Amino acid sequence: MNSTFKRLLGLLIFALCGSSNSANAQEPTWKAGVAKAVITPEKSVWLAGYGTKRAPDGKLHDLWMKALALEDPKGNRVVLVTSDFQGIPKEMTDRVFEQLLKKHKLERRQVMITFSHNHCGPRLGLDLVDYYPIEAEQVKLVDEYTTLMEGKLVEMVGESLKNLAPATLATGRGKATFAVNRRNNREADVPAIIAKGEPLKGPVDHNVPVVTVTGADKKLMAILFGYACHPTTLNFTKWCGDYPGFTQLALEKNHPGATAMFVNTCGGDQNPLPRRSVELCEKYGNMLADGVEDALKKPLKPIAPGLQTAFEYVDLPYEKVITREELVTASKDANAVKKRWAERMLGKLDAGEKFAASYPYPLHAWRLGKDTLMIGMGAETVVDYALNFKAEYGAETWVLGYADDMISYIPSRRVWDEGGYEGGPNLFEYGRPALRWAGDIEKRVTSGVAKLVKAVEP
Repeated sequence: MNSTFKRLLGLLIFALCGSSNSANAQEPTWKAGVAKAVITPEKSVWLAGYGTKRAPDGKLHDLWMKALALEDPKGNRVVLVTSDFQGIPKEMTDRVFEQLLKKHKLERRQVMITFSHNHCGPRLGLDLVDYYPIEAEQVKLVDEYTTLMEGKLVEMVGESLKNLAPATLATGRGKATFAVNRRNNREADVPAIIAKGEPLKGPVDHNVPVVTVTGADKKLMAILFGYACHPTTLNFTKWCGDYPGFTQLALEKNHPGATAMFVNTCGGDQNPLPRRSVELCEKYGNMLADGVEDALKKPLKPIAPGLQTAFEYVDLPYEKVITREELVTASKDANAVKKRWAERMLGKLDAGEKFAASYPYPLHAWRLGKDTLMIGMGAETVVDYALNFKAEYGAETWVLGYADDMISYIPSRRVWDEGGYEGGPNLFEYGRPALRWAGDIEKRVTSGVAKLVKAVEP
């Protein structure tokens, strides 16, 4: 083989290898898997929320839970679960997390189980248990349905892991303006204020964060999006995902083959106003879908492959643990929810139980790539947390409320000082052995988040 031929052969091999390496550089380096399951009850489990008995009499559309699994090149994994449930109690998620570790080797820091807080979804376990009259048949139905959902959730997560395949991730931002701070605007006044073009009062978060997941075939696999607002447009007795349900239907119609997934960011003190009609519900759903679509039309920022995760419980003390004497008085209250709560708490004391002085509050921090930070928070977080954490940690920060445990409202110091429904003595509605959180609740939550964010620094 002469030198000229060797040189030409070497150049050819280099060119082919260079071409191959270039192609490989364009290959997706994330892996993603999606799974979903219908959760619409087949039996007459009551609808959750609103402090009353509501037996179902039909549906507008099915209810869902969905899972997005992600894996980075080092094999680190996370799974985000979204759902149309009103609330998931700690007893249920504790059992699910135990099964996820046993069956899928997923630790607590790797999984967030979120719920939209939809009030046209079904009851689960002990969530808001004192909201409802006690009927033996209903207790049986709720227990059976809760057990069924635990198994279905674990199975769905496993399916999402089996579906892991090469993918790319990108992020963007949209906007939707129908959320109103319900603490600062009387519901009856809102239509007139809007008609006059006057500004509504109080803090809001109209930001719509979006993450897209695209497969190696360049087809959209999933659209994850968030918004800070109660899904309480409707208060009737038909199964429906409220405005997030309509948003997901619209997005999946616009993007065949893609799974749309909603997370309620920090909507604890935010309502869709005006409300109470299917037309308004669908309108808000389409407004949110438009906000997502606007984000998709703009250049999206790629999320580099890489996962870091952290989790811990933060101890949240009560202002004062309820006493037997106070419960005896409350057991005669005209408020039916408070009366049932007091009677149940007295039963616990009679059985020898001692009430804890605090509650374990779940917090997550996930970092996707270098810039996309997801903070997961249990229960009904008010909007201040989202606004403050985004100011502290950057615009690419997602602040997810309604994760893992439907504990109660989680007020900021501002809301705690103001009192009212979200910040005052109303913990009895959630079955806690106290009426109010201690005043340092925001400080404790903020310190816990700061610790976790530091743990996932790039």
